[in-house]
Amino acid sequence: MPNRKINWYKYAAPANFYPLAGKLIPWFGIPAALLFVAGLYIGFFVAPTDFQQGDAYRIIFIHVPAAWMGMFLYILMALYAGVGWAFNARLASMMATALSITGAMFTFLSLATGSLWGKPTWGTWWVWDARMTSTLILLFLYIGFISLQAAIDDPRRADRAGAVLALVGLINVPIIYFSVQWWNTLHQGATIRLLNKPTMAPPMLAAMLIMLAACWLYSIAIVLMRLRCIILEREHEAGRTLTLGAKTAQFSRMESI
Repeated sequence: MPNRKINWYKYAAPANFYPLAGKLIPWFGIPAALLFVAGLYIGFFVAPTDFQQGDAYRIIFIHVPAAWMGMFLYILMALYAGVGWAFNARLASMMATALSITGAMFTFLSLATGSLWGKPTWGTWWVWDARMTSTLILLFLYIGFISLQAAIDDPRRADRAGAVLALVGLINVPIIYFSVQWWNTLHQGATIRLLNKPTMAPPMLAAMLIMLAACWLYSIAIVLMRLRCIILEREHEAGRTLTLGAKTAQFSRMESI
């Protein structure tokens, strides 16, 4: 039998990755929807009531995964943007652009649900503690990245400018994560630790992990969908630019004759 090896390098070209992304979307989108239903059901109907916060704590099954995704997607966005800048990899830069919207959405969702959680727990919608303030800065970084790219007409210049901002903003991610350890804040510490036993009841932990997996699968599916749109837009603009350039050169030759 012939030895057929898949040439993965060809998918570094946006035109080649476009059809592959279309095939992958259902494999992530459908499980994400099923996991969202399962996670929300366990979190809101199976998990026990917290003895201190009552049923108000259930917002964490949306708030915590959203907060994690906001940080993780920013790291991915900055890495892709850096790779695109350093190696002139168009697909990596497009991926960073696609990640930015989803990351901004999760960060906004974490702030909104955090306020809904804070009102019955702390008695106020917002406090300028270290974690909430640094998360708000993360949202501003996302918005700055998106706005900067939208303000520059040349996609390659926009990618380079966005990469600089994204890489500089990476310093904010560890500040968010360690803020509850470095400063005295109202925000509670981590309930899930890799090296220690979780402090949550098993149904709570199951709902949290299922919702996190759902958010990951949703992010992959929606980013791939957005990436396909970006590829179509940029390839169309590049083709139109090449066509206009060819026509201009043709007219120049006719005038010289």
